[in-house]
Amino acid sequence: MARPIKKLSAIKVRQEKTPGYYSDGGGLYLQISPSGSKSWIFRYARNKKSHEVGLGSYLNVSLESAREKAEGMRRALGNGDDPLAMRQSERAKIAAKMTFTECSSAYIEAHKHGWKNEKHADQWANTLATYAAPLIGKKDIALVDTHDVTRVLEPIWTTKNETASRVRGRLEKVLAWATTRGLRSGENPARWKGHLDTLLAKPSAVQKEEHHAALPYGEIGAFMDGLRGMHGVAARALEFCILSASRTAEIIGAQWSEMDLDAKLWIVPAERMKMKKEHRVPLGKRAISILKEMQAARHGDFVFPGMREGTGLSNMSLLAVLKRMERPNLTVHGFRSTFRDWAAECTNFPRELAEKALAHAVRSEVEAAYQRGDLLAKRGKMMDAWAAYCAKKREDGTVIPIHLQA
Repeated sequence: MARPIKKLSAIKVRQEKTPGYYSDGGGLYLQISPSGSKSWIFRYARNKKSHEVGLGSYLNVSLESAREKAEGMRRALGNGDDPLAMRQSERAKIAAKMTFTECSSAYIEAHKHGWKNEKHADQWANTLATYAAPLIGKKDIALVDTHDVTRVLEPIWTTKNETASRVRGRLEKVLAWATTRGLRSGENPARWKGHLDTLLAKPSAVQKEEHHAALPYGEIGAFMDGLRGMHGVAARALEFCILSASRTAEIIGAQWSEMDLDAKLWIVPAERMKMKKEHRVPLGKRAISILKEMQAARHGDFVFPGMREGTGLSNMSLLAVLKRMERPNLTVHGFRSTFRDWAAECTNFPRELAEKALAHAVRSEVEAAYQRGDLLAKRGKMMDAWAAYCAKKREDGTVIPIHLQA
């Protein structure tokens, strides 16, 4: 014989004040605490053990609503499920929810130690905070879809495509991380092939090639003359950077352990190079003079120390020198282009020497097979010629000499 249900009435529930449990049947109870508060409880037995599941306060859940919840519990039992375990699982899912911004921060924190420098982590954080967070930052990562991704990308896809392409890749990685963590499921809405490539134009079709602002090589002598007249660690670092045709990161991270003044050689370890390959830089007289000047005032491991103890110069310090020289239109990286143009147009040094000096990747496997060495001796002569060229001021109209390969 089935046990009766719906034994309680709305009036009984409202008027009853004595503490205790009052059965409505079918496992549903009204619980009145000693303080007089009322709540709904569902009781059931499983594996010979009694369990209780709270269904909410009487103030928030009516008698009819409590009966509907109890009916759901009974159906779960009939299907062989455990109502309490189901409730705990639901709460765990709610607790596990993360917003897009929370996930992107977690992804950066998990991966930043494997990135080559702090600047890369800053770029990740800044681009996502600028372009993604205002639109989807507070959204549950499980609910981010293709529409959300295109809302982020479309406004900048044709005007800032290089940045937009990076943002897309970062969105894809954050979403993939969330999937692996069990925070979302299904296809990645930021994937390109077979998905976004049907909605957005190819990057190559809309991407405008941007070059770093560079000084014409005919003006380098006058520029270097002005630079040599400037004082400070950053000024010497910029001069050394130009003479060695190096990147900013290589200069500000340079340490004394990498320098061999007797051999006139700077060996940049692979982990600090963009191509992750050790790079040897031949040093001319002026570069050696700069190192000796810095060595005389040495305090720490960095060749060009920063303001704080145990640190090198910041990324902005070399740009600050250009601003003090009233040349804010130039970039530090642009001087590598100045060197490359000089080598191509003013000398007979082979192209591969300049490419090696710039630590560029070899274009083809065939070329790589024939260039197993780094052409150090020949590059030394080229860098001496570059230093000599940089040391001479030229007026407009002056004939630029061709440097012949020795």
